[in-house]
Amino acid sequence: MMGNDLAIIHPRPSSIVAALYTLRDLNVDVAILHGPPGCSFKHARLLEEDGIHVVTTALDENGFVFGGRDELSSLLEKVNDMFQPKLIGVVGTCASMIIGEELREPVQDANLDVPVIEVEVHAGYPNNTKGVLLALESACDAGIIDPEELERQKFLLEEATNVEKRHGAASREYLEPSRGDVKYKVAQKIINYLKEGKRCLTIMNAKKETGYMFADITVAINEVAAQLGKEDNVINMANVDDSLGLPRVRHHAKSIMNDFREKGVTIHENIGGMDEYPVTGEKVSNIIAEKYSGFDFAVISGVPHAIPMDSMQEMEVISVTNGPRQVIPLREMGHEHVLVEIDLHPKTLGVSNIVESDFGATMREVAKDMLDTEEGV
Repeated sequence: MMGNDLAIIHPRPSSIVAALYTLRDLNVDVAILHGPPGCSFKHARLLEEDGIHVVTTALDENGFVFGGRDELSSLLEKVNDMFQPKLIGVVGTCASMIIGEELREPVQDANLDVPVIEVEVHAGYPNNTKGVLLALESACDAGIIDPEELERQKFLLEEATNVEKRHGAASREYLEPSRGDVKYKVAQKIINYLKEGKRCLTIMNAKKETGYMFADITVAINEVAAQLGKEDNVINMANVDDSLGLPRVRHHAKSIMNDFREKGVTIHENIGGMDEYPVTGEKVSNIIAEKYSGFDFAVISGVPHAIPMDSMQEMEVISVTNGPRQVIPLREMGHEHVLVEIDLHPKTLGVSNIVESDFGATMREVAKDMLDTEEGV
């Protein structure tokens, strides 16, 4: 541990993986991992499901000692012939960075007529957002994004790191993972509240593609409220501004908003872009204080720990996250119930429409059973 920095000893997202996802958001066609074939295997496979090619220079023990400059240069030429990409990314790994490999020279050796974003990154940074930052800086150098967007992204990254340090996975040395509350019991509670005429806020504050599943929770609550004739008691907020963010992030916001419209869900308050989840909290608090302070309960999905509790002190707060290590911090913030959507990432990569969530499906089934019982079916 250095100085006052907190050493986090539970597994956390990797800077290498963060760089890969950022290259995906910049719409690269091919990402080359310069390192051993097993590095970041799971995420590399997932990103291939999301429409980009991920390949590796497959460094072996000999490469760990003598480097792989020639292998990287040759692979750049090969992927250019195989895939005819419009944009390529090259990402370092712990193995290649420790031996001092630099990426610019092999890219120059390949001399391709295609822009290449080089990200010299390893997994040893305290914050995984370092991988995002390095990818964005290299993209700016290559002319893929402008300096204004780079500065905007830097600000958001800093705020994302602060959110995680305040109430997230970086808030303490070790966090015990948890599956959270039982979903059907919480579904029953929400349905009963709606039947009683209590007023509900849904707040989707989702990170990029995860919004495809968190949006389903908003949809499910609105469907159940409509079945009960209580749709006017639900107000929806969501960060679906499609004018902000990297190209793929804007696409996600537009797709999700289109699905909300098709499903008859009104988003009363658009609280920001899908990369602005760390900074929406103050805006949400102001909106609640001005318009919705008398509401009875709130269901927050996505990154609930970025929303301050000040304006919701009189409400019962239910949150839905995809982080098992997020359960304890959310309960400590005062959230009455915390639910976890397991395996959310694999289910939301490569999709362009809202995906049914476990909690949304549970809400629909519990509501059906309750209504059938009341009708004597």
